[in-house]
Amino acid sequence: MAKSEFGKIPNGERLERIKTSPNYKSGQFHNLNDTPQFVGNHTVAKIIYEKLFKKHPKLKPISDIPNIKTNLHLLDPKRNVLIWFGHSSYFIQIDGISILVDPVFSGNASPISNTVKSFIGSNTYTSSDFPRIDYLVITHDHYDHLDYETTLALKSKVETVICGLGVGSHLEYWGYDAENIIEKDWYESVEIKNQFNLFVEPSRHFSGRRLKRNKTLWVSYVLQTPSLNIYLGGDSGYDTHYAKIGKKYGPFDLAILENGQYNKAWPFIHETPEEVLKAAQDLKAKRILPVHSCKFALSNHAWDEPLTTLTELNREYHIPLVTPMIGEVVYLDDDKQKFNEWWKGSS
Repeated sequence: MAKSEFGKIPNGERLERIKTSPNYKSGQFHNLNDTPQFVGNHTVAKIIYEKLFKKHPKLKPISDIPNIKTNLHLLDPKRNVLIWFGHSSYFIQIDGISILVDPVFSGNASPISNTVKSFIGSNTYTSSDFPRIDYLVITHDHYDHLDYETTLALKSKVETVICGLGVGSHLEYWGYDAENIIEKDWYESVEIKNQFNLFVEPSRHFSGRRLKRNKTLWVSYVLQTPSLNIYLGGDSGYDTHYAKIGKKYGPFDLAILENGQYNKAWPFIHETPEEVLKAAQDLKAKRILPVHSCKFALSNHAWDEPLTTLTELNREYHIPLVTPMIGEVVYLDDDKQKFNEWWKGSS
């Protein structure tokens, strides 16, 4: 376990900037509403014990995760597309701009090798598969969203990084040029080229790569382009921020929302499939892309439960679901595109 993997806690001028944030108090960032990490009698020790010694059916698929290996270098530059890579990693090409969100291609979502391994078939892409990236966008600094190996390998291809306050400390420590890192607080924005706007909004979560938590900010984003309005949710428990964002920026052509790794022990930091649908309603979303599943087992639910349950519950909500296989091209301008329930064949 390399020391570099942990990154670096913000200090100096970066820390002084953080201290001016209204969301930073008593040495750490806070959510809009009280957000205990665990509820009831759940503790870290109890959760680890249950993970190691209790049986949890179908944590991993019995066969390879279905996937498509799309050649990203040959994408039609005139098409608005999205490619999902499992969990919360996805690539967007839209109105002439390329964006890569929370890339994790090392096959592991932990600072300790081979402890949180990706499902077979879910890690077919590597950093070498990517063309030049205009914007690397990071929602928060957890290992399943900000991967050391991947971030290093992508460095020569990334023009600009956009992240929440403090997260740039890790990237600069890993060799990224500080001039190419844009760090923002909630309710701030980034004006990017080609008449794009990226608005930084709250999520309900936490941060940290070491024992000290919440030294960096967790965020969601509103991506407004000349042709589309997209919500990039990051990790979040359900809360009032969705309705506020929906009122301020909605309706959304697409809402990318975490749907997976939920647990009764931590109901405030991840959302259940039912809460995903409520959030989508709050956001006034025309379509939902559910992420945060199908690559790592970070909770105790069956690997395919998030998509299965969301699909079943959505029979009452009737919000079109965007559920591509890993690597399958999603055509963002085609709201009639159909997707197979591919997870049923791998359970």
